[in-house]
Amino acid sequence: MTQATEVPLYMRRDVLDPSPALGEIRDSTPVRKLRTAMGMPAYLVTRHEDVRAALADPQRFSNHKPPGWAGGPHFDADEHAKLTAGNLLALDPPEHQRIRRMLTPEFTVRRMQRLEPRIVEIVDQHLDAMEQAGAPADLIARFALPIPSLVICELLGVPYEDREEFQHRATRQLNFSIPVKERMALGDAAREHMMSLVQRARRDPGDDMLGMLVRERGTEVTDDELVGIGGLLLLAGHETTSNMLGLGTIALLQRPEQLAVVRDDPDAVGPAVEELMRYLSVVQNAIARVTTTDVEIDGVVIPEGQIVILSLPAANRDPRFIDHPDALDIGRGAPGHLGFGHGVHHCLGAPLARMEMRIAFPALFRRFPNLALTEEVHDIRFHAYNLIYGAQSLPVTW
Repeated sequence: MTQATEVPLYMRRDVLDPSPALGEIRDSTPVRKLRTAMGMPAYLVTRHEDVRAALADPQRFSNHKPPGWAGGPHFDADEHAKLTAGNLLALDPPEHQRIRRMLTPEFTVRRMQRLEPRIVEIVDQHLDAMEQAGAPADLIARFALPIPSLVICELLGVPYEDREEFQHRATRQLNFSIPVKERMALGDAAREHMMSLVQRARRDPGDDMLGMLVRERGTEVTDDELVGIGGLLLLAGHETTSNMLGLGTIALLQRPEQLAVVRDDPDAVGPAVEELMRYLSVVQNAIARVTTTDVEIDGVVIPEGQIVILSLPAANRDPRFIDHPDALDIGRGAPGHLGFGHGVHHCLGAPLARMEMRIAFPALFRRFPNLALTEEVHDIRFHAYNLIYGAQSLPVTW
């Protein structure tokens, strides 16, 4: 196995924008062979129409990976099944639908609306703490990261005192510059932690999601599946939203007139969140697919058994999809963006993420009307080699 020594093309950024080279590929040769972050050959797909079609076609573009795929460690069939159990991103229909049906009731818009007062309370508590501590502050550490972390901890039933450990572990798990063996060890530690919570829920199911699954689906779902479900939701539930809050703040601070609209017009916040999702595309690419048959895209034949990388930033900035794609225009709402994916793997937690952002952005800008970065945008350090793009820290004053 070869570890890549530089950030692969499909993960490169120019601050908030995808690499210009990615746009050039999309506009000239939209399907191109390259090597993954693990050094394996793959096909990169960049146009919105093609990425959307692949996301909607699990029969030909499979999420299920055989043991040892992409140069990773080899496991026997039983161990591989154990490691992927319950993880929606590693499953294809019909197994995917079986797990998803168990979870869908917890992520309906109505269920999220019941959570709204608690999310408002969490946001206000963190703003109070920031204000009392005074400027300057790291907006990531004080606001963008702890809010979604606390929300998903409460939803799942994960002790909030565990947050520093799982946040540190999650960031390193998603960092492709870290050797595979180390990331596998981090994954093992994450599963051990989640298994202890699953076993606790088996003994004494609470009102959280793990408890609900045990009470209502206990005979239908295994402990390994509960570990996979909980681990994915914990990882995705704080990493994506926290990076959206951080990068979204940068983007809006650069555009004071749009920031003012988000701050002052409640009806504008929902469309603004959708446009920020499109514009920022913090998820660098959809989980890699494997072709189950020969597939032709834009005249390029991708043979069976090949890795396919679906670039969400390139697709969401495709001029065939939306006019003036490199401009942030919070008024348009960006219908059809792929920031939450598409098809059977469309983000289950999208209603929760939307609500957190709709509450957090205007609350932040109302509380600190003079919010400003304390360093130049090009001096900010970003997670350049991560599956989920974001700022490592974000020093602000007010």
